[in-house]
Amino acid sequence: MTATTFTHTHLTPRVGSLVETDLPTLLSGDHAAELHDLLEQRSVVAIRGIEMDDQQQIDIARTLGEVEASVVGDIYKVTFDKKQNPIGYAINKASFFWHIDRTDLDVPPYASMLSAKVLTPSGGETEFVNTYAAYDDLPDDEKERLDDVRVVHCMETAFFEAFPDPTEKQRTAWKHMPVKTHPLVWHHRSGRNSLVLSNSARAVVGMGDDEGQELLSRLLAWATQPQFVYVHEWAVDDLVIWNNTGAMHRVREYDPDYGRRLHRTTLLGDEPFDTRRSN
Repeated sequence: MTATTFTHTHLTPRVGSLVETDLPTLLSGDHAAELHDLLEQRSVVAIRGIEMDDQQQIDIARTLGEVEASVVGDIYKVTFDKKQNPIGYAINKASFFWHIDRTDLDVPPYASMLSAKVLTPSGGETEFVNTYAAYDDLPDDEKERLDDVRVVHCMETAFFEAFPDPTEKQRTAWKHMPVKTHPLVWHHRSGRNSLVLSNSARAVVGMGDDEGQELLSRLLAWATQPQFVYVHEWAVDDLVIWNNTGAMHRVREYDPDYGRRLHRTTLLGDEPFDTRRSN
């Protein structure tokens, strides 16, 4: 008989929900619709004390959508331990800065989930911003000004922030990454709007460098005010799911020598950043 334990409470007034449930309930998919609703409204869902193996994590993800298969499979190990992940150093370094995943695509992932396997004694908390709430609280005249603003994104810009003095090999590799232009305001098919802010933002279309950077910096400062942010302090066996179409995130600094390791599963998206031009 399938368990039906499933309750949720707010973690902060504007962002994040704590779900209390168990592994059989998550695997059953019986509450997938409720999880989708929470991700839509609260951006982040945290579930504590869910001990699972990788296949169970994948199975839970599949109750919510289609799992993205990467070059390393359905589970990506977020760690600086090269024995566990020999290819992720640059991506992990860039994750210390505010970002939305995969701004190098027209259609980004819908959501991702992380389960904690190995942690550090201190640091390594993950911060999340509800980018819906950050947009909702903007003054009306600001919303009007931002409505048609478009921003150039490139992962080269994100990596430059993480590696301010790159090697020539790094520079050469980064220059081959796609450059995309996305709206600053994501007009979702649901009728809601969110801000598209990320460390990949290179320039604002139609603005000079100084003016564009001032706008992006001001909006980032606005969006990362405490009322829009949830900070997750990890414990082993925590499972956190976030809505990549309505959240920005970053990890706080930690000592990489401790082998901190979280297992990540990503769900494919079906909503482009630029919904107006895709219709």
